[in-house]
Amino acid sequence: MGIIIKPIVTEKLTAQGEKLNRYGFIVDSKANKLQIKDAVEKLYGVSVAEVNTINYAGKKKSRYTKAGILRGRANHYKKAYITLAGEDKIDFYANI
Repeated sequence: MGIIIKPIVTEKLTAQGEKLNRYGFIVDSKANKLQIKDAVEKLYGVSVAEVNTINYAGKKKSRYTKAGILRGRANHYKKAYITLAGEDKIDFYANI
């Protein structure tokens, strides 16, 4: 499995991609900023100016069913916000 798991495509990040040249990815939780930077540069062929990371803890979830209460939790994950240098762009919709 690679360092980049999947891109985050939301309205907020799409607007930031157009205005601030910033994109979001869900990445491997053990990856550091230098590894994330290298992976994005190799995968998309762009130059990265800045990397910000956020660790999210999985929330506890429960739901009521006929069989009783089911308890569990959502997975832990790590987000990386990438700011590109210059006029570089990433087009997530090119392969559709």
